[in-house]
Amino acid sequence: MRLPTFYRCHKACLWLALFFCSLTVTANAENTAATLTLNEALARTLAHNPQLYQYRFTKDALEAQRQTSVLRPAMALELEVENVAGSGDTQGFDTAETTVALSSVIEMGGKRQARVSYADARINQAEWEQQAVSLDVLGELTALYIESLATQANMGLAEESLGLSRSLLKTVKTRSKQGATPEAEVMRAQASVARAEIRLAALVEQFERQKVQLARFWGDTTPTFTTLEGSLSEFGGNQGFDQLYARVKTSPALQVLASETRIRDAEVTLARAGARSDLTWRAGITRFEETGDTAFTAGLSIPLFSNNRSSGEVRAALANRNAVDYAREDLLLRVHAQLFEAYSLRKQSIAAATKTQNAVIPALEKALRLTREAYENGRYRYLDLIAAQEELLAAKQARIDAASTALISHALIEKLSSEALNQ
Repeated sequence: MRLPTFYRCHKACLWLALFFCSLTVTANAENTAATLTLNEALARTLAHNPQLYQYRFTKDALEAQRQTSVLRPAMALELEVENVAGSGDTQGFDTAETTVALSSVIEMGGKRQARVSYADARINQAEWEQQAVSLDVLGELTALYIESLATQANMGLAEESLGLSRSLLKTVKTRSKQGATPEAEVMRAQASVARAEIRLAALVEQFERQKVQLARFWGDTTPTFTTLEGSLSEFGGNQGFDQLYARVKTSPALQVLASETRIRDAEVTLARAGARSDLTWRAGITRFEETGDTAFTAGLSIPLFSNNRSSGEVRAALANRNAVDYAREDLLLRVHAQLFEAYSLRKQSIAAATKTQNAVIPALEKALRLTREAYENGRYRYLDLIAAQEELLAAKQARIDAASTALISHALIEKLSSEALNQ
């Protein structure tokens, strides 16, 4: 049973939803529409994205063209009257010769089958193009979702930074009242709070812009969600580069070129079939008014030297066919480089995020705690405490950046290979 195009495309693109299961927390019964998951975003995009929907009309047009290609040459009804309204003996209709005939064309060289094969190849290519474009759109959506998730995490970090700045301001004010800290440090602490508030406000607005960008993927202009559900701590499974590259060779992007090869092959066959001369036949009955007799008529015509006229089309079709092979080799080289870059960047980012989370952040958290205690006891300066706080926040920021880079690279790898990595 042949599955509908949209179903096959949806099935081919479902790996994106499966991949991001590692990034999303399982929804419970209390989950509301205010929280968006990537699976929901993918489903809405597949159902309502205008860029994907237009392929339904493309397929309808190609199917209609195929129906035309299947048709055999039409029959023609001819009526011919001779020796009418002349001069002398041919005046009037007394000597008229009336012929009623049927005519048509006998296609030679398998032209009809060549047309059907060409139409089928175009339909096949449109289906692969739909899958390739779907993967591109869903890959873009996934990357934006991860970036938005990182912005949401940065908002939490900015709130933490604001809390630290306010706590530090409170401590500085207390020490200033005690005469242990100059008034200038209070002003600097107040400025630090203001900068933290500005950064948080900027991230909130950035997140609002990203929500609008996400909603456009399924045709909405006003987001109905307020937060995103997901985690930047899970990176999925790992596979060797050679295994990934082997899967890339069967991806929709490469299959589009493979279908292009089939189209060019069909064009070559069609051009060669066009070089074969068609036969035009004609059969009918002629009535002679002068005698009242009737006679059968038949005719057959064959074009001459049609091979020479079609040789240019055949050479052009062969040239286009050979060009596709080189285009496929070029695409493979570019995809290989792109895949290796994503593979290497993902590996590097996962290592950086893991080490930052497990080694750097705990050390800096302890350093900040010790520095704060020493500052409150008068052993450290205000600048020492600020430096310790900024180092911790910078490390957490680096962890978010590395994790989001790893996940975006993960999504790119899966888009190129059209399959989810093993979880």
